[in-house]
Amino acid sequence: MTFKQFKNKPLVKLLSNKYVLILMSFLVWMVFFDENSYLNHREFNKEIEKLKNEKEYYQNEINSDKELIKNLDDKKELEKFAREEYKMKKENEEIYIIEYDTIKK
Repeated sequence: MTFKQFKNKPLVKLLSNKYVLILMSFLVWMVFFDENSYLNHREFNKEIEKLKNEKEYYQNEINSDKELIKNLDDKKELEKFAREEYKMKKENEEIYIIEYDTIKK
């Protein structure tokens, strides 16, 4: 196959067109090298998803804390919370803390 036969193929003609070459180089530049490239957008979208998940987690934590605060308005609940979390006690009272060994032998 000679160069002239190769040059007359439709695909070679299309790819050697200056407008197609410019368009292809522009697309390659925009996808890989530009500041707003597809790769950067993909990375930013992953970060946005991560932040949305964190936001949802913290929103759930806020709601559970609000519920806890609402329950602590009751004096009995407040006393129960103080005993369980902070090991507080009344006067003339003794507390025994039982710890379980979680390591299997």
